[in-house]
Amino acid sequence: MDSGEIKAWVDLQSHAEEIKDLHLAELFRLEADRFGEFSFSTESFLLDLSKQRITKETLGKLTALVEQQALGEWIEKLFTGEQINVSEGRSALHTALRLPIEETLRVNDRVITEDIHASLEKMALLVRQIQQAQWRGFDGRPIRSIVNIGVGGSNLGPLMACDALEQYTPAESKQLDIHFVSSMDGSELEKLLPLLEPATTLFIVASKTFSTIDTLANANTAREWLLKASGKSVDLINQHHFIAATGNIRAAQSWGVPEKNQLLFWDWVGGRYSLWSVIGLPIALKVGVENFRAILKGAHAMDRHFRETSFDKNLPVLLGLVGVWNINFLNIHAHTILPYDGRLSHLPSYLQQLEMESNGKSVNAKGERLNYRTCPVLWGEVGSNAQHAFYQLLHQGTELVMCDFITTAVRYEGEGEELQLQHQLSLANCLAQSRLLALGAESENDLGYQHYDGNQPSTTIMLDELTPETFGGLIALYEHKVFVQSVIWEINPFDQWGVEKGKKLASSLLPEFQSQVSGDLDSSTRGLIQRVQRQQAQYES
Repeated sequence: MDSGEIKAWVDLQSHAEEIKDLHLAELFRLEADRFGEFSFSTESFLLDLSKQRITKETLGKLTALVEQQALGEWIEKLFTGEQINVSEGRSALHTALRLPIEETLRVNDRVITEDIHASLEKMALLVRQIQQAQWRGFDGRPIRSIVNIGVGGSNLGPLMACDALEQYTPAESKQLDIHFVSSMDGSELEKLLPLLEPATTLFIVASKTFSTIDTLANANTAREWLLKASGKSVDLINQHHFIAATGNIRAAQSWGVPEKNQLLFWDWVGGRYSLWSVIGLPIALKVGVENFRAILKGAHAMDRHFRETSFDKNLPVLLGLVGVWNINFLNIHAHTILPYDGRLSHLPSYLQQLEMESNGKSVNAKGERLNYRTCPVLWGEVGSNAQHAFYQLLHQGTELVMCDFITTAVRYEGEGEELQLQHQLSLANCLAQSRLLALGAESENDLGYQHYDGNQPSTTIMLDELTPETFGGLIALYEHKVFVQSVIWEINPFDQWGVEKGKKLASSLLPEFQSQVSGDLDSSTRGLIQRVQRQQAQYES
């Protein structure tokens, strides 16, 4: 896309110039029922855009942009399995992972939904075996601790879901402890292993390719720990203490995981979109298979909303559009995620990967350099903690920042008045902070350091309550928002060549630490490796 040649884009540039000096306080003064005009809802979600620096005309022009970019056609390509991941020649079918069993999807003459549900059923069988103490370790005792070894989406998604939905743990899962390990330096395993009983510990090795060096390094360490503790054979340890969630059966078998312990997913499942697949095994172990299926059901409901709802009432489309408006027309390039619910503490990290790995691109799907901005820098924290950390910058700093406030209307119902008052306190803080960011406040006694400019745009996403279904819908909402923006920016959100190149370069550098450093390295890398070699030599001598 040449942004200078797209009529809707040019119209938005002119419109932004016309309203750039309108303060949010003035917009609220001009429109008495601004909330009624700019809030949108589904059965369980409310999306409030009234604190965004937009007018009805803005939304109309933004809708014209997605229509000009043929978003409707791209949505159908996504859901029907066309190879929209053009650089890797793949479909992006994470939405198929949450299709109910009565719906079928055929791609390239194969009914992929049959494969999906067969894999999920095998996962459910393994979950039941573990919950019912039928899966036993090397000395015959039942498994009590599960350690998920993964990285990126194979770690962040399950970790986030297990933490968010812990209150839904069924009785049959309460005896299980779920842990997560991802760092390649071994520090997490070093802290965790002394706390575990080897004979009752099961490791899930979560890797689509089963070649990710971070994951395999931790898996090898875990296996050596088990071998040393048990004195048993490698084959027995692999059989009783390892499950592989992977897309590469041969590689997993070569490492030693027997096929009966393998759960399959496919190359059209991107890592950051994989929690809906058997990568979600730790989620199913934590909250039970039925609740895992409820997560899928909630995501599917958001899929249907995204696919079937007109753009002017479509939550993912609207969320994506206001992001493009802020980034490309108001020149706001920082975005913070602020959940006012401690159960969603891992959501900012999850969305960092989802958004920045997907849309952090400077070339379009054809490989051409872009002449406009794409994904902003994204970070966040639980709102009540962030208030005591970086809100000072939001309120009185020099940076323009767009904010997403995420909260629930109901919590602690039937659990006591004090807990409900705590929830109301959280809600009061959430609404007060977004109000102050938008409207600002005059300084008291003419003291400049007590003045708040306001005019910082924010979105509020309110769930009726946090359940497995609404959790699934929330994650799907953001997935589709990212897709909407990728269509507008004409980039491929399903590859991550920057990540892949970094991995390859790391592998090529590894031998340098064991020999004389190559002369063709840059002076910084060469000097740092030599420093490591000298320090290691001192410790060894």
